[in-house]
Amino acid sequence: MKIYPGFDDCVDFVIDAVGPEIVIGIPLGLGKPNRFINALYQRAKTDAAIQLTICTALTLEKPLAKSELERRFLEPFVERVFGDYVDLDYASDRRRGELPDNVEVVEFFFAPGQMLGNADAQQNFVASNYTHVARDMLARGINVLGQLVSSREVDGRQCYSLSSNPDVSLELAKKMRAQDERKIALVAEVNQNLPFMYRDAMVESDFFDAVVETPEPHFRLFGTPRPPLGDVDHMIGLYASTLVPDGGTLQIGIGSLGDAIASALILREENAAAYRSVLDAADAIAKHGDLIDTIGGTGRFENGLFAATEMLVDGILQLYKHAIVKRKVYDDLLIQTLINEGRIDDDNPHSVIRALLEEGLIPRRLNEHALEYLQQLGVIDEEVAMDDDCLVCGDGQRISADLSDPASLDALANHCLGSGLRGGSVIHGGFFLGPQDFYAALAALPREESELICMTGVDKINQLYGREELDTLQRKHARFINSCLMVSLLGSVISDTLDSGEVVSGVGGQYNFVSMAHAIPGGRSIIMVKSTRESAGRVSSNIVWKYGRATIPRHLRDIVISEYGIADLRSKTDSEVIGALLDIADSRFQESLRREAVAAGKLPRDYRISARFRNNFPHHLQQILADARADGHFGRFPFGTELSDEELRLAAVLKKIKAASNSFAGKTRLLRDILFPGTVTEEIATLLKRMGLDTALSLKEKIYRRLLIAALAR
Repeated sequence: MKIYPGFDDCVDFVIDAVGPEIVIGIPLGLGKPNRFINALYQRAKTDAAIQLTICTALTLEKPLAKSELERRFLEPFVERVFGDYVDLDYASDRRRGELPDNVEVVEFFFAPGQMLGNADAQQNFVASNYTHVARDMLARGINVLGQLVSSREVDGRQCYSLSSNPDVSLELAKKMRAQDERKIALVAEVNQNLPFMYRDAMVESDFFDAVVETPEPHFRLFGTPRPPLGDVDHMIGLYASTLVPDGGTLQIGIGSLGDAIASALILREENAAAYRSVLDAADAIAKHGDLIDTIGGTGRFENGLFAATEMLVDGILQLYKHAIVKRKVYDDLLIQTLINEGRIDDDNPHSVIRALLEEGLIPRRLNEHALEYLQQLGVIDEEVAMDDDCLVCGDGQRISADLSDPASLDALANHCLGSGLRGGSVIHGGFFLGPQDFYAALAALPREESELICMTGVDKINQLYGREELDTLQRKHARFINSCLMVSLLGSVISDTLDSGEVVSGVGGQYNFVSMAHAIPGGRSIIMVKSTRESAGRVSSNIVWKYGRATIPRHLRDIVISEYGIADLRSKTDSEVIGALLDIADSRFQESLRREAVAAGKLPRDYRISARFRNNFPHHLQQILADARADGHFGRFPFGTELSDEELRLAAVLKKIKAASNSFAGKTRLLRDILFPGTVTEEIATLLKRMGLDTALSLKEKIYRRLLIAALAR
């Protein structure tokens, strides 16, 4: 392994190692070695002899303004929140349509909606399950792996951490190394702002062929600001929280719905009265009580949850902080079996030894091998040694190794026990991404807590193959909760692609988790959908009769949640599925959807939607949440926000101005605002100053100033 102080020298190394045809794989999201990639890309731009293919996903870019008002709002915010984050040069050029002919960027997942209308990105998209990405990169001839890492001396040796992204890199590195006939290079860029994660994410120094450790300051990580939560988010999160049983397994994603689920689970754990009150206001128990009692719950988490999640998000860490994610799992089939059977308590070493003896898994008369095994498990103190037929404890006590003698077993419990089972995990994650304080919280964890989080490969997390028995035991009562764009009335799920074929995001691991939920006994897939969307002033239903694309086929339909309730689709007939989805659709669209199903012969002509589900209107959600909001629950930012109070006010106003510009009536109102803006109060003056419009010289500035004054006053 070679260490380089600069990026150009490392680029030279790569070209010398693999030649001018470079196919480099870099992690999705946070784990990209931005400065190294920029140096490699710039070299290719100036040297047409280099053929560069970049294989990746989720290329992160700082927020870009689409109007002058947005620019004035965003620039101070971006400078404060993103700081010296290094932009990816290929991303900027691709957005402008300026990639050189000798450079190709291939992605399998987009930042949602960011590549709509970008022909180069759309044409070079690879539709792939997350677990197939390593295979697909190898098929494209990958010969360089690039990764952002953190470094640390661990137990006297220099180690590197794949930190946020062992997801695909672990599998790729292994398979690349196995291809002896191919010239390859594994390259790392050190950034100590990355939290150092242990367990599977920690690798030895010889994992890489070259490492860039520049003396320059390391750039700030890309932080995703927390989104605001509205009524729809909170209601979906509330319903989802009722389907998570104590002692089970949880997966959630990033964004407002993930935060809403975490917030509702915390309320369930810490304020039973408030939680039950809002469920009653929503009539949730009356409508869905049987399902909740059968597969979920509304009580506290005495045993806690285990998180098996492709993406470790801030919501999961919040649940860990609130002692909800606390159920430990172990990569030992015997131990995990005994835990699931309730035979041992992982914090009680004595119970472990007794159970192992009862099962005949260790000999009644301990030998060196059995002692070593028990010490590795952490149930016998490491200072204990064998001497002839005795155990010699750290305090000098000698105990017969014959544990069939109750006196010996009691003496062992009093003098030789360890602190408890070692190697447990409360979280398995493939990659992480989130706000800056999320990274800070991960970095601040003491080692013993950090090691409870096992960042690992998606081949381990997103599927069961290879270790089915152990994974099934660990992921008991699995609730894999994902979001989508639309749901058809027959239960197919649209999550990544528009009817036109344009890709919004990508399948990622959604298909993996949905199919895995069907394979795990007691597992359930839960798909969240917002019942409507608004575009150009027009409201449309996200529950549709049919759609030309599907991410999840109808034969894998399971549970769907909207802000209006829960639809249990598993094992149901087509007519039952349609009826359940009509019940959770927005009432403005229920009748037209019903008529389409009837016309297709999928519902009886006399089918009618029950009156109890005919009040699915947005204003009803406000009524449900009103009392809880008055008591301080279901706020817009339950876990905080990077936005100042001024920015929160301005963001809401700018959103309304943008929405108004999409309709004739709205444009008429904006024109009236320009002509008659109203009075500038002291508060409005402060907000105008934040936008750089405290004074206005040009005609354009005067128009923007008047628009803001009127909108803020209103």
